[in-house]
Amino acid sequence: MRECYHICYHAYARCQQWQSNNDHESIKEKPKATKAASSVAHGRDSYLSGNFAPIQLVQPLTNCPFTGTIPNDLAGGEYVRNGGNPVANESLGRDAHWFDGDGMLTGVSFYRSDTRGNIQPQFVNQYVLTDVFLSTVTSPAIKTPILPSIATLVNPLSSLAVIILRILRTLVLVLLSHLPASRQAIKKISVANTAILYHDGRALATCESGPPMRVALPGLETVGWFNGEGCEGESAPVAGPGFGGKGPLSFFREWTTAHPRVDPQTKELLLFHSTFAPPYVQYSIVNSTLHRSRPPGFFNAPVPGVQSAKMMHDFGVTKSHSIIMDLPLSLDPLNLAKNKAVVAYDPTSPSRFGVFPRYRPENIQWFETRACCIFHTANSWDTLITDPALGETHIASINMLACRLTSASLVFSAGALAAPVPTASIPDDEKEEEQCRLYYYNFQLAREGTHMIRHQWALSAIPFEFPSLRDSVSMSAARYVYGCSVSDSSFGAALGRAVKMDSLVKMDVAALINRGQRNPPTSISGCVDTRDVAEVIASGDVNDPIKIFKMPEKWYAQESRFVPRQTGIDEDDGWLLSYVFDERQLQEDGECRSDAKSELWIIDAKSMASVVAKIQLPQRVPYGLHGNWFSEEDIQSQRPIERFRNLPTMTGKGHHASPILQAWMAVRKTIESLLA
Repeated sequence: MRECYHICYHAYARCQQWQSNNDHESIKEKPKATKAASSVAHGRDSYLSGNFAPIQLVQPLTNCPFTGTIPNDLAGGEYVRNGGNPVANESLGRDAHWFDGDGMLTGVSFYRSDTRGNIQPQFVNQYVLTDVFLSTVTSPAIKTPILPSIATLVNPLSSLAVIILRILRTLVLVLLSHLPASRQAIKKISVANTAILYHDGRALATCESGPPMRVALPGLETVGWFNGEGCEGESAPVAGPGFGGKGPLSFFREWTTAHPRVDPQTKELLLFHSTFAPPYVQYSIVNSTLHRSRPPGFFNAPVPGVQSAKMMHDFGVTKSHSIIMDLPLSLDPLNLAKNKAVVAYDPTSPSRFGVFPRYRPENIQWFETRACCIFHTANSWDTLITDPALGETHIASINMLACRLTSASLVFSAGALAAPVPTASIPDDEKEEEQCRLYYYNFQLAREGTHMIRHQWALSAIPFEFPSLRDSVSMSAARYVYGCSVSDSSFGAALGRAVKMDSLVKMDVAALINRGQRNPPTSISGCVDTRDVAEVIASGDVNDPIKIFKMPEKWYAQESRFVPRQTGIDEDDGWLLSYVFDERQLQEDGECRSDAKSELWIIDAKSMASVVAKIQLPQRVPYGLHGNWFSEEDIQSQRPIERFRNLPTMTGKGHHASPILQAWMAVRKTIESLLA
């Protein structure tokens, strides 16, 4: 979610070995710490334990055994998932957060193994070689991540002195990276660890603290930073400054949302930039070279109306409008001067939704409602009305489906922290139970008179997060949305323990919205369907608008992605792909066995009842964040690549350096050791 970062590595020599073997040999798994250091009971953070624990083993495309039948619809394509995987993991008692860590991409490519149509799945995982990652692995003295943990920034018990010291440490290490004897300067602080998407011949890894980073499919090699105008590592020169423009604040203004949207028809890339200085939100559109007839794209257009720095993770996009969410969750260094955490939630302030025409952010309309948090939207679309007298069609309202939390507890629980108790009282009629549900919003646009939120209620009472849908129907009134759920808690109420997802959910959102419009639930707090997970599973109704694939006991899933059946007719005719892990592979101390492995399951998305194939992976896949499906056409249509990013080599110049340089290197080593 926000400046999702974290970095570091144990031995630079191992990185040299990785590079010298041209990425065809693995970085060996670091030996486990002793039980006293590694177990949760003895101080290890829950997000550094079990299958949340990072893994340093990287592998090139490697054949995998499987059971069942792999659908032909997957042939030639690749599923890739992103997630934080701190390369420096020696301080197991440090602050840690699920959204921290260097970006690690984990993929399964469905290679066409012969002309008879046989498919051979191949596993691959690689670190995203960001500036921070490369600087970390070339500085062997660094034992903990260069960037401060989100857990430190959100923890209300973190003192002002601790936060300032962590930030100063980061600034000193960044400065050192630009001085002599450095092999990698840190010019951008993104760790590209949150999501991955495809636009105009490029696969792009994203994170909120910088621009996207291009990677190559199917091998997942790092190419270079993409600035909207061009990309490092490509033969064509980068045409201009792109995101952020020029000037002293360009570094912050190039930070992009981790969830850009690609219009399935026009192929435009739409994204926003959330910064610490006014205008706090800016908005960009990058055109596709395949659709040059579209209106020209633009960079960093101001979005008026946001009055302070906020944690903005996602937004909504329809065919005609975009939706910015100004929620009462601040992400502001100036909070330190107010004796508040850098990330702070105010449940007494309203949530605001700004709706504006795609190409005219200055024409924004604001809608206010009760405080909440939203990290992911599922889909947004227009409602068109035709005036029978004039025969004219206009957009009457904008619809949005989003995963709404009643508090910011997820931000804290993802750092193994209890959410702070609000200091201000919340009116009794505005108090809500702790939950995260899929909500429907309908924003009535003002033509004459006032505008309003006509509908705002949950489609179901079950916990729901990590939404996805068939890509071809996004930005339109899609019928089905898929997501993840938990059967014994809510996403926001973990209160210091790691949330693990044991259910995959399919919702017929069209049917539930229709039911809610006919008989509206209580605004804000109401639900169309009030059943819990167990009741939905027990229903047995083949026409139930909610279907749940419950994982076997001790098995847990990750975000799923939909792949359509090529000959399918219905919107839900296809497959769900998800990495899964059997926690019976955990030891008594809660840590994974050294030989623990994950699987990729291919599930019938129509029935939500059967697993058609299980691919046995050569290693485990830590619980991570967002992934995507890349078709065979996507992979074959990638733009030419001139060079990849690589790990810097040891030159041996230190032995022949001048006395002054040798003295500086000794001082530098001392500084790094003090900051390790």
